[in-house]
Amino acid sequence: NQNEIRALKTYVQLMRAAESLTARIHRHLSSTGLTIRQFAVLEALYQLGPLSQREIGKKILRSSGNITMVIDNLEKNGLVRRKRNEADRRFYIVHLTDKGYRLIKKIFPPHATLIAEDLEVLTAAEQDTLGRLCKKLGLSGES
Repeated sequence: NQNEIRALKTYVQLMRAAESLTARIHRHLSSTGLTIRQFAVLEALYQLGPLSQREIGKKILRSSGNITMVIDNLEKNGLVRRKRNEADRRFYIVHLTDKGYRLIKKIFPPHATLIAEDLEVLTAAEQDTLGRLCKKLGLSGES
């Protein structure tokens, strides 16, 4: 079936491109001692401010169990702290510590530069089109 062959080929190309891009862009993290997931949590908090664990999980597309472990390790390293949500004491809000803020403020700008440099292979219009297509594809399975 031609539709299946095309879909499988496209899927493989998408996954290979994503894996290759991710490996190149995250190579610098080895010098920071952060995992990709830890970096993603710090970046989310840096960009968006304090968030609940559930919100962090949604932002970086990970299960709450995995997020708990990642945040536990970041907290042990003094990079984040949990505070009870004053509006609903059942939940914690995760905040960057001063140490976490200094670290992500130092490593995020070069990270953003790497992304921009890697995506320069595409024109601005191609980047916009790719972004729209990825969003469409990502949202297609949601009800």
